[in-house]
Amino acid sequence: MLSKNKIKQIHALSLLKHRKAMRLFTAEGSRLVLDFLESDSRKVKELFASPEWLKTHGNRYPEVIKHEVTGQEMKKISNLKTPSEVLAVIAMPDEDKTASVEPGKWYLALDGIRDPGNLGTIIRTAEWFGIDTIFCSADTVDVFNPKVVQATMGSLSRVSIVYTGLTELFQKYKNIPVYGTLLEGIDISGIKNPEQGIILIGSEAQGISKELIPHINYRITIPPAETSKAESLNASIAAAVVCYALLR
Repeated sequence: MLSKNKIKQIHALSLLKHRKAMRLFTAEGSRLVLDFLESDSRKVKELFASPEWLKTHGNRYPEVIKHEVTGQEMKKISNLKTPSEVLAVIAMPDEDKTASVEPGKWYLALDGIRDPGNLGTIIRTAEWFGIDTIFCSADTVDVFNPKVVQATMGSLSRVSIVYTGLTELFQKYKNIPVYGTLLEGIDISGIKNPEQGIILIGSEAQGISKELIPHINYRITIPPAETSKAESLNASIAAAVVCYALLR
């Protein structure tokens, strides 16, 4: 039986200040939890799971502390409307402030992405297109927010997220072209055979910050249909379209 203190501790991880203090976050759902276990089971500190889940998967990870819980107990610790059969408490990776960019590779840079679902979907999109590192501005939503973790569908276990100053990043790596999504940019289909770069995606409401625009080498846009009256594309959709166009 889970103690009140244990339930309280798990609930606390839904808040940023407690995640930072304890350097822990949660993940829920069998596929998501198994992705983290397969990536590095040493970082999974505790598992809370149904008897059926433990019977099927529990013996594969002897180093992880496991708790058998009932459906009612899972409801008490879950962040989901419909609780899953397993919840994991996972250690955050060490913070990487030394943003490094290698020639010949592609990266994403996110400026002020606030919506957890958008960030999670962008991380998932990055993995789909072979991008293994994403740079985020300090005002981008916390990647270990439960909604972000859920939306990554496991990709967070394989994609590195670095929170850093984007201005400093672009100044340090002036030899790497920056492709920024702007409404007044050139049609993305006009970019021919690019070999490397940083794809900069702006916030859902404000777009790319004014101080970052001078660092953009290629101002690109996804042209709408002539009949479209939509103001803009969702940030995660824009990221997917640009990744496909540049990396295909």
